[in-house]
Amino acid sequence: MGLLARFLGIEKTNLQPVIDQGCLIIDVRTPEEFRHAHLESSVNIPLDTLLSKIDGLKSNELPVITCCRSGARSARATKMLKQAGITAYNGGAWESLRGYAR
Repeated sequence: MGLLARFLGIEKTNLQPVIDQGCLIIDVRTPEEFRHAHLESSVNIPLDTLLSKIDGLKSNELPVITCCRSGARSARATKMLKQAGITAYNGGAWESLRGYAR
């Protein structure tokens, strides 16, 4: 794993089993960025609104994979989710998840 990936908190975890077993992919970019392009299977919860959605995400009980443009915002989102007791993985850049998510 590269230095930048480690700095951004992008795990070297194989995300395919997480996706296959069922998860929620959250794109934490702005609504404008999300409208421009995104994974069909993702939902947009901008990073600055994520804390207000924590209770709903907890009740969902699915693991969460976060993504953004580069992996920096998704790293912060993953940390927030983990601190709230939610199983979460930093997927990094949304484009890197194209091979996993359908």
